[in-house]
Amino acid sequence: MVSKLDLYKVFYKVGKSESFSKAAKDLYMSQPAVSQAIMQLERELDIRLFNRTPKGVSLTNEGSLLFEYVHSALNLIDVGEEKILEFKNLTTGELKIGVGDTISRYYLLPYLEAFHNKYPNIKLKIVNGTTLEICSILKSGEVDIAICNFPLDDSTLELIPCIEVQDIFVCGEKYKKSLSKPISLNEVVKLPLILLEPKSVSRKYVEDYLISKGIKISPEFELGSHDLLLEFAKINLGIACVTKEFSHDYLNNGLLYEVQLMEEIPKRNIGVCFLKSVPLSPASTKFVEIIENK
Repeated sequence: MVSKLDLYKVFYKVGKSESFSKAAKDLYMSQPAVSQAIMQLERELDIRLFNRTPKGVSLTNEGSLLFEYVHSALNLIDVGEEKILEFKNLTTGELKIGVGDTISRYYLLPYLEAFHNKYPNIKLKIVNGTTLEICSILKSGEVDIAICNFPLDDSTLELIPCIEVQDIFVCGEKYKKSLSKPISLNEVVKLPLILLEPKSVSRKYVEDYLISKGIKISPEFELGSHDLLLEFAKINLGIACVTKEFSHDYLNNGLLYEVQLMEEIPKRNIGVCFLKSVPLSPASTKFVEIIENK
């Protein structure tokens, strides 16, 4: 069955070459098939599109009018196909990433740099938020992929763990001497604690682990960012639960000290997530590959 688009492609070739035989050659069709296609289109439109003469064909007035529109339409299709190829070849386009401020600052930046150096024509849009906020906008289509704290319990998302991280407790100079020896988690929770807000995935992970040990917590401070945890602990407002991999500057420079525990909190992951129901774009696929392979 010949589609309407195919009929217009035949019409365009005949109108451009003013010859059924030339159009047939260009389209790799037989001349009778080209003639049949034009007659079918004329029947469907109920109008004569070509004047037939022994020397060839010429467009009627109505055919000339239609030709201009068909020419524009087919040209737009060609441009659209070229744009699709550009997207596939990553010579244009946009990659939208959802990520939290802390993960963006301490983990994601080198990968953004590597991707931008390799694909400079792809625009990067970074949307910040908590893990739960980012997962929500991922589902709404506002971002292509998300870089999140794990664990996540969501059957609609594909999860790719990328890096293991360790949750630890840190203190400032005031608590350094009294916490010089390893202590139990039961002893830790008796200290003035500084934690992330309850809606944070990393806070919930630590809290759930403590609850599994029969330990309940009642923090002195609940903060909205990892950097604030570090700063509050540095000025001796309490003992902060932080991500070790994102606290190296404070620990290495002696601004904070890791509280040695008799039992470490199990490691967790940070990784990439995206919707199972939506195929990754070429740009998203390449970015995930860079993260996985670096």
